[in-house]
Amino acid sequence: MLEGRLLCMPFQAKPVVLNERERRELEAISGSQSLPAGFVVRAKILLLSSEGWSHAAIADKLDIATRTVWRWKRRFLEAGLDGLETERPGQAPPKLTPKLRARILNATRRKPRDGSTHWSCRKLADHLGVSKTMVHRVWQEAGLKPHRLERYMASNDPDFERKAADIIGLYLDPPQHAAVFCVDEKTAIQALDRRDRVLPLSPGRAERHGFEYKRNGTLSLYAALNTKTGKVQGKTARRHTSKEFVRFLEDVVAPYGAEQEIHIICDNLSAHKTKTVAEFLEAHGNVKLHFTPTYSSWLNQVELWFSKLQRDVISRGIFTSTADLARQLRRYINAYSKAAKPINWKYSNPSRRIRHMETSSGTVH
Repeated sequence: MLEGRLLCMPFQAKPVVLNERERRELEAISGSQSLPAGFVVRAKILLLSSEGWSHAAIADKLDIATRTVWRWKRRFLEAGLDGLETERPGQAPPKLTPKLRARILNATRRKPRDGSTHWSCRKLADHLGVSKTMVHRVWQEAGLKPHRLERYMASNDPDFERKAADIIGLYLDPPQHAAVFCVDEKTAIQALDRRDRVLPLSPGRAERHGFEYKRNGTLSLYAALNTKTGKVQGKTARRHTSKEFVRFLEDVVAPYGAEQEIHIICDNLSAHKTKTVAEFLEAHGNVKLHFTPTYSSWLNQVELWFSKLQRDVISRGIFTSTADLARQLRRYINAYSKAAKPINWKYSNPSRRIRHMETSSGTVH
């Protein structure tokens, strides 16, 4: 016991100083729900120690023994993050060498041979014969998240760069005194009602919806986002047609005089290129349409707002009828527009092939 006290004394006085990388790794470990609990506790010990907490205070907060605090503090001061690995009798403490780090990274990039599509932290650790925490550390350093998947669609538009530059120019350098709107439709929004009652949110339990639902019809939502103010104008419709699209455009341009220049950004949907639309443009010479390149809806700012609408209203919404759905959509749009802010649009392209135009011209195809 006396020997333990003597070993403990020098480390009690020595502070734990973390560099940026060590702090970032320890914070990630301390918030993990998949790593072993003991490893999470060790990370919390070091984070608290770096903030000047005493051993007794740390032990009290984490409900552990004081000797556990100084043991892992000593291990860290001796070997850094490698010292947090679990000791195994008769084996040297594992160390994350550059060679082992490269081995873990190379294995992560290859598919597992058991037919699964990606590695889990535990599966790769078992495959390589290393600890799960070591794999986690390497993934954290490299910013790897094998469980995540992102999808993309490459545009096949041969005129992509010119069209993209035209729209980017409207965002970054719009014509003086012109009004710019991003317009699109969100079609076939289902008015779903739940057959079982909703169990509300409570401590330790998420809100729960019954699995079975009842369909009460669908609606389409036309929306126009003003790029200068961020405000949204919306209109619901039973059907998604070119005539409905033109009626909505008439509502959008109605507050503006015939001399006011208006630019409308929309996608290449066939309903946007009909004879009815052409007649509308002839009757409103101050209105110009700008079409996004194919498979490039990300260029239309109203798509960002549609994503927010989906999360806030539609995904968990309960609607007893299409009229109820329309009412809740209108209420959300009105509330959103009262505190709306313009989207802070930025474009970054290392090759700098796309440059916004000095003046924007309308495109009709």
